[in-house]
Amino acid sequence: MNMFIKFLRLVAVSAVLSISTAAFSANIDVSADGNDVAIKGYDPVAYFTESKALKGNQAFTATYKNAIYQFSSAGNRDAFKADPEKYAPQYGGYCAFGVAMGKKFETDPNAWKVVDNKLYLNLDKSVQKRWLEDVPGYINTADTNWSTIKTVEADKL
Repeated sequence: MNMFIKFLRLVAVSAVLSISTAAFSANIDVSADGNDVAIKGYDPVAYFTESKALKGNQAFTATYKNAIYQFSSAGNRDAFKADPEKYAPQYGGYCAFGVAMGKKFETDPNAWKVVDNKLYLNLDKSVQKRWLEDVPGYINTADTNWSTIKTVEADKL
């Protein structure tokens, strides 16, 4: 009986460790600040509906892939909640050019572009200028790289 109880405890500890590791790993594939806020608090829906980078409001939030997104209105929040894959930035909000290079870099919410109804962010305007030289090629390379690097911590790349 004593051996059985030890076995059950070991199984329980293993389960807790697996859950903790899974929760930690889930945040690796999304760029968010220390408070889990994505896109530095900018509204991901506004890029599509307003064609501009628009700061969100803490009163309107939604969580997706363990990151908190902020919105400029309840309507934008509701649209995001209805279809987060449509509005969330590609590559978890990491720099599209960086992902094409096999790296994860933070982004400037003002260095953005919607391509084929998908939101892409870049490190800054100068990096975006380079990315714009071959958008289809960089997206193709980044799509391939993302499957390999999305679960790797940025500082390990």
